[in-house]
Amino acid sequence: MSLAERTREAARAHPFLLHGLQAGVVNYTAAARFLDVDGEIDAVATALRRYADDLESADERECDARVTMHRGVGPVGDGTGEDEPLLAVDGTPVVEDDGSDTAILATGVVPPTALAHVLDRLLVEGIDPVAAGVAGDALVVVVEGRDGVDALRVVEDGLASVPDR
Repeated sequence: MSLAERTREAARAHPFLLHGLQAGVVNYTAAARFLDVDGEIDAVATALRRYADDLESADERECDARVTMHRGVGPVGDGTGEDEPLLAVDGTPVVEDDGSDTAILATGVVPPTALAHVLDRLLVEGIDPVAAGVAGDALVVVVEGRDGVDALRVVEDGLASVPDR
């Protein structure tokens, strides 16, 4: 495997670096040191620069979605609750049931890539989701109750500029 191939493989293992390469905001020498690919740093930096030239630029689009907040949600252990779940993972539904969490629900045109973008934005804001998912025309993120209002703002902002990947 050539140095260029090893460099591309190493870069693909770090999606944040690919996003930076697409946006044109990467210090190639620093990225080469970070990747620690066997080879001279300058050669790896050159391989990264060439790789960046081959990548498509990161376009963004706005999702046409309605975002709502649902307080008092929580998991239902046996999955037999009467309420329609906002999210279900491995047979455990999350429903509005006087729980202590808050769900942020986006419905409309919501591509699956929006979930990764929203989760990244929540992480940057220091909000750790309890659960999250996307299917069909809906995205839901469940956070601790006290994080609900901040999470609502982050999801709305995130859906205004979802990378087209």
